[in-house]
Amino acid sequence: MNSKFIGLGTALVTPFKQNGELDEKSLRELVQRQIRGGVNFLVPCGTTGESPTLSRKEHLRVCEITLEEARPKGIPVLAGCGGYNTAEVIELGYELKNLGVDGLLSVTPYYNKPTQEGLFRHYEALSLAVELPIILYSVQGRTGVNIEPGTLKRLSQIPGIIGVKEASGNIAQVARVLHEVPSSFVVLSGNDSETIPLMSLGGKGVISVVANEIPREMSSLVKAALEGDFNLAREYQRFLLPLMEINFIESNPIPVKQALASLGLCEPVWRLPLVAPSAENKSKIEVILKEMKLL
Repeated sequence: MNSKFIGLGTALVTPFKQNGELDEKSLRELVQRQIRGGVNFLVPCGTTGESPTLSRKEHLRVCEITLEEARPKGIPVLAGCGGYNTAEVIELGYELKNLGVDGLLSVTPYYNKPTQEGLFRHYEALSLAVELPIILYSVQGRTGVNIEPGTLKRLSQIPGIIGVKEASGNIAQVARVLHEVPSSFVVLSGNDSETIPLMSLGGKGVISVVANEIPREMSSLVKAALEGDFNLAREYQRFLLPLMEINFIESNPIPVKQALASLGLCEPVWRLPLVAPSAENKSKIEVILKEMKLL
């Protein structure tokens, strides 16, 4: 099993300045805060990092900065590398490999909705071309396509494909996935609130949004679950659930970035087509932060 990507990985937000440019200083501070919080690995340039709005140069720069901060501390970096054009995904994969990332997180091609055979060939091509560990990302609610358990079983037999971020929201599917794939295949939750049920079935952790705001407590939840102490994990879940839920009151990463801005950790700046949350939802986010004594 590839132990680099077991436990808590944070799907990092990408901070921007008021003029819309990449905020490198805030990004470094956010990464350092994650490392202090005890996360096991970092995931820059996923959809939580607003990757669809980043230029190629910015995408690589965010990953480079994350590596610069994480590498001295021995924290692996799993870089976002997805898209709907296989050739372009492979090209990005080459560039990320040259930067020195430890692995790739690759979301299913969106909009063009490939068949299961198309998904298999897409990921097979990526793995054969870019010799890095690859974790697949199945999130049908955002991409329109699901990696079915039978397809994951086939993909798990390709040496470079080591795991999946499972965000279908379907626990029955998660159970079937864990039944189909080898025990060495790393199954991670893609939904914070489903971390405990997935790990109780044999999953190995989570790629988390809520860890942006509260890394230490989410790290403790995942550590307890890995050690089989689900009573303790549930205690952390009770504390964290309101924040997990409010993070999706609008499309991710709108609420989590607003929360971080309220905590003084980044500017409240998104790139179109994402915009600030409504005034009502901003108030709801701040109420939760106050109730959890984060503000």
